[in-house]
Amino acid sequence: MSLDNVLTIILAGGQGERLYPLTKDRAKPAVPFGGIYRIIDFTLSNCLNSGLRKIVVLTQYKSYSLDRHLRLGWNIFNNELGEYIEQIPPQQRISDQWYQGTADAVYQNIYTLEKEHPEMVVILSGDHIYKMDYRSMIRFHQEKKADLTIASMDVPLDEGKRFGVIEANEDNRIIGFHEKPSVPIPSPNNPDAAFASMGIYLFNTKTLVKVIIDDTKKNTNHDFGKNIIPEMIHSKRVYAYPFGDKNNYWRDIGTLDAYWEANRDLVQVSPEFNLYDKDWPIRTHKKQYPPAKTIFNKDLPGERTDMILNSIVSGGCIISGAKVEGCVLSPDVRIDSHSEIYDSVIMESVRIGRNVKIRKAIIDKYVNIPDSMNIGYDREEDSKHFTVTDSGIVVVRKGMHLI
Repeated sequence: MSLDNVLTIILAGGQGERLYPLTKDRAKPAVPFGGIYRIIDFTLSNCLNSGLRKIVVLTQYKSYSLDRHLRLGWNIFNNELGEYIEQIPPQQRISDQWYQGTADAVYQNIYTLEKEHPEMVVILSGDHIYKMDYRSMIRFHQEKKADLTIASMDVPLDEGKRFGVIEANEDNRIIGFHEKPSVPIPSPNNPDAAFASMGIYLFNTKTLVKVIIDDTKKNTNHDFGKNIIPEMIHSKRVYAYPFGDKNNYWRDIGTLDAYWEANRDLVQVSPEFNLYDKDWPIRTHKKQYPPAKTIFNKDLPGERTDMILNSIVSGGCIISGAKVEGCVLSPDVRIDSHSEIYDSVIMESVRIGRNVKIRKAIIDKYVNIPDSMNIGYDREEDSKHFTVTDSGIVVVRKGMHLI
């Protein structure tokens, strides 16, 4: 199967308002994740491992760090072989407005489709965590002679209201589509689950061009889930591709709680999402840091031995007589003696002093936490200084000065 006639479009322009303050200075796909990665690395690695080498990333809000990351970490394709990854910001070629919806983002870049003339277009989101071989979906699409194929999976029924919920017949042809319904329809195979769209679309290019042009003539949200798909199922061959990963691990980390939970998934004894799979490597841009190190100074009275349990510790970290359990530590984190860090995500170049206690927290980059500070133990006090989610996750914004 040749993939030379497949163009990949990654939508990476969302504001990520529900991830604030992590998105205060960066686009959602550029938010660090899993110690050394950015969120978009997982979608891009799926493309690379699937053999998709013609990739366009549509950026928009606060795109500087995302652009820099792609330039430094993903400048790996050979243009002479027809491979590329290109970032395209809004250019106002067609409209003087920013992207008005997912379909409008593609429409405003319709010239790219005209220039490349692909047979098929894969449309992906840059802010999901999962592993998927898109080649299987492409084969399914061709076998069904589909105009549009949507990757789909079962999600708990009470979570269905967050997704586009699909009704499909026994041949997986979609006969109903409900975007974020207040009462999700149960999956025919599981009454406790809803059959949900993963936001992964495979279009025949001619079909895609026609439907997005037609949509511009209407007063709609110009969105695939809200407008394009519900209309297409009545006139086109639209199919649901059942996600076939062995663990069916797919996470939309659009909220702070979901982001924290997905990071926590990585440090379980037997994680559902395995970063150590040599057959499906996740690549990224890596700065040159020395190996992680622990320190025990026997000359200091009362100095304790490091204890690191069920945690990810990235390069450049130095842990000096502290306890770290259930945590993800990004590069260049320093933790001093007698501190205890539990169930937390600590981002790059954070400094944690002596006798500090932290639990259920997300500490963004370049924060210095002074000696004897407690975070995550007094919700009322934390709320005075930090963002605290409904479930009690404490978020310390990037570069915050603490005293």
